[in-house]
Amino acid sequence: MALKLHQFAISHYCEKVRWALDYKGLNYETVNLLPGQHVKTIRKLTGQASSVPVLEHDGQVVQGSAAILDYLDQTFPEHSLTPNDPELREQALAWERRLDEEAGPAIRCYSYHHFLQRPKIVVPMLAAGTPFYNRIILSLAFSRVDEVMRQWMKINEKTSEKSRQVMEDLLTELAGIYAGRPFLVGDQFTRADLTAAALFAPMFQPAQYPVPWPKPARIPRDIKTWLDQWQQQILPLEKIYSENRQPN
Repeated sequence: MALKLHQFAISHYCEKVRWALDYKGLNYETVNLLPGQHVKTIRKLTGQASSVPVLEHDGQVVQGSAAILDYLDQTFPEHSLTPNDPELREQALAWERRLDEEAGPAIRCYSYHHFLQRPKIVVPMLAAGTPFYNRIILSLAFSRVDEVMRQWMKINEKTSEKSRQVMEDLLTELAGIYAGRPFLVGDQFTRADLTAAALFAPMFQPAQYPVPWPKPARIPRDIKTWLDQWQQQILPLEKIYSENRQPN
């Protein structure tokens, strides 16, 4: 069975998996889902949580970006993203866990808090890769979509500000590390670097990311101001991305 990735195009956790698949040179099919409508599809596959990404392969169903990276390295060991050395392996996995738990939710909360106030900009990104009529559906039901997303992800002014601080602390730490060496762990690119650059990718809008990024003039003012202030700290992650992210 071919590799099949069930995803939201906009999800930075899904970008982690897309990047890993491309890095390993694997052919795969993407199944783009609409947030909200994805629940039935994913629960039918997993029998449990409805979160994406979910990978199908040879009768196996693997849910969650970290578990999928584990599976890919075990099943397709060439171009491994996990160090063989036990100490470096644990360091890479520790970085990935921390970034998944801290950076991912913070970037999502901060970004959506501002972009959900711009329906005409965020709807095409939420519906990216799905049939055109989903944009119409989302637009018509946007007030409910906004309410559900904010409730589900606990997005509000207070959590957005807390998320911004988390992002700034992590960026300061990451930029300091990359100033002294090319990779977070050891002397080669690993899942730690991939996770850092993939999760922060929405902050530098790479072309490989399959969503219609807004033009600079349409980015919410608060985010644009923040990006201008933190450009230097974001640059090392953009460099990691551009040097190691190959298109499918």
